[in-house]
Amino acid sequence: MAQRLHLVFGGELVDPTRTEFKDVDDIHIVGIFPDYATAYDAWRAEAQRTVDNAHMRYFIAHLHRLRDEETPASPTEELE
Repeated sequence: MAQRLHLVFGGELVDPTRTEFKDVDDIHIVGIFPDYATAYDAWRAEAQRTVDNAHMRYFIAHLHRLRDEETPASPTEELE
């Protein structure tokens, strides 16, 4: 079975109605998790921790969707 990695990250947004970060250098990387349930728990903990700041948002990125093992690797992926 293929791994289904998930990245949890967040930060302060310019406007709470959009998804543009105020300062990309200040993005908080919570971590990479082996399944959605674990990632969701981490996301929820960070979201609840920052609930008083309407501009803070956390997201779950499905890293496994960015990589298709059936597609040939790009030249940069083949570098050792």
